[in-house]
Amino acid sequence: MQKMRSYRLLVLACVCLTFIVVVVGAYVRLSDAGLGCPDWPGCYGKLTPASAESHIKRAVEEQGGTHGPVSMPKAWKEMGHRYLAGSLGLLILAVAVLAWLRRRLLGQSPLLAIAIVVVVAFQATLGKWTVTMLLKPAIVTSHLIGGMTTLALLAWLAVRQWPLKAAEDASCVKAQHSFAVVALATLCVQIVLGGWVSTNYAALACPDLPLCRGAVVPAMDFGNAFHVVRELGMTPDGTLLSADALVAIHWTHRMFALLVAAILGVLALRLMKTVGARLPGLLLLGGLVAQLLLGLGNVVFGLPLGLAAAHNAGAALLLVLLVVINYVTFHGLALRLGETQAPHA
Repeated sequence: MQKMRSYRLLVLACVCLTFIVVVVGAYVRLSDAGLGCPDWPGCYGKLTPASAESHIKRAVEEQGGTHGPVSMPKAWKEMGHRYLAGSLGLLILAVAVLAWLRRRLLGQSPLLAIAIVVVVAFQATLGKWTVTMLLKPAIVTSHLIGGMTTLALLAWLAVRQWPLKAAEDASCVKAQHSFAVVALATLCVQIVLGGWVSTNYAALACPDLPLCRGAVVPAMDFGNAFHVVRELGMTPDGTLLSADALVAIHWTHRMFALLVAAILGVLALRLMKTVGARLPGLLLLGGLVAQLLLGLGNVVFGLPLGLAAAHNAGAALLLVLLVVINYVTFHGLALRLGETQAPHA
């Protein structure tokens, strides 16, 4: 029992650290520190920015001041994120090893834990390409997707370890599963769209509410906006990305948010009416309202760094919550305090 408890806590620690890594990664990107150390995995070949101080000073002089992509504070932000990500990778590897060694004790297949290691290895490669390919939107967005995928898979692994009991009317809980799957898929699309907004610096392309540049449907360039293979701020032809393209990116994310709000809102209300699923319904509704307010606040207040990072955190929390809801509804479990039973596979 002690071994099971320690494994459960280790998995939970991985979920928490992954959430921190995702939010810190968003903070690094939003503070324009993604190229604070323009090589990988070190900083100018050194373990810490302090050891690379002479290289950083030279880069600052060459770019004409600290307003450019390289500076000592930006280097520490970038390397801090890498240190956290590296620590997370080691923890996840430990989880996979224990899942294999204790597979009979846990009564679970270790394949999910092993799959997460593979995802993290690819995520590390994307992290390298993010820097070496100079923040190409497709690579940066893929890196965000990788982080969220890691978080979702770890959340599923964690909830598998937690003791839950069958709901009094399991069939009613299971009846919500199909809608929960749709809600999760819709949120995933919105997260990708949000990542595309962030990596293209289009968060303030529509500075007004509820309209966008004074129109319900403003002038937009969808062809260049969602062309994946291109450099940051450029079209595939090498010309500067137009304001209309940035508006198209922002407007699409904003409009899709309305669909997400409708689907998640309906799911929350349905869960709140289902015995055994009222708690996740309440949490989902609260998280949805908070996320919408954060999104509106970013536009109203001109994208302050704290609010922007919180908006990323809100998306991550909604993702975890919907993963848990999908698990609960799939198995027909009750998610209520004080009701426990053996964990499910």
